[in-house]
Formats: sequence, C-alpha cells, structure tokens
Amino acid sequence: MGNMYAAQVRVRYADTDAMGIAYHANYLVWFEVGRTEFMRARGVEYAKLEAAGFMLPVVEAQIHWRHPARYDDLIDIETSLAELTPARIRFAYRIRRHEDGQLLCEGSTLHGFVTREGKPVAMPRRAPELYRRLEALVGASV
Repeated sequence: MGNMYAAQVRVRYADTDAMGIAYHANYLVWFEVGRTEFMRARGVEYAKLEAAGFMLPVVEAQIHWRHPARYDDLIDIETSLAELTPARIRFAYRIRRHEDGQLLCEGSTLHGFVTREGKPVAMPRRAPELYRRLEALVGASV
C-alpha cells in the first residue's frame, strides 16, 4: 500500500464499556498513535515539526465505524498521508482487527499548520525542506 504504515495496539480493559466494546472516542486516540508512528517511521517526528516551530492541531475529524473493537483485540492502525497543502495536512486511517483483518473503522483527521502562538502559517515558506519531505509521502491510499 505504498506509503501506508500500520501500527498495532491491544484494546485494554480501560478502553471498553461494560459490554467489553471499545468506547467510540478511543478511535481518535488510536488515530493519533497511527499518525505519530507513521511520521516517526519516515523520519518526520512530531518533535522535529515542533522544533521547526510548527504545531498541528486537529481541525476536523471524520470516523465511520463498521464493527466494534473488543477487549483484548489486537488492532492494526493503517495510516497514510492523504493530502497536503501549504496550510493543512490530512491523514487517512483504517483500523482492522489483526486476527481476521475485519475492518472496524475508517476515517481521517485534518490538521492546520500553526505557530506555537496558534497563528496559521504556510509551511513551505518557513520550512521548505520539511515540506518537500512531507510531499513525498502524499498519495498512498489506506
């Protein structure tokens, strides 16, 4: 799948409700794990972005749940960089149960490039080399 990256997480008891089903908000946490590890695996760690003066707040999240994750499931978080503009970056995700490959959820998050003070910033002007590295990662579908 090209530039897709898969991280793994085991659903903890604390992630579930009384029926042993993963609470819906945990998928956003798992998306964060996916994108952080996607970036780390490609040498563009969040720490490097922050050191260059960028923050990437989530400005939009979309999630489509298909099947529940359950307590003790090992899940694969497939992540790709779906879109990049000078002001924004979008990641796409698929979460699958590792044991059988069942698609549990898919979605995306959109992030803005801002300074530490929260002001929007055009990344190519402030960090052209970093922007080129990110451009090389765009286009893989999950």
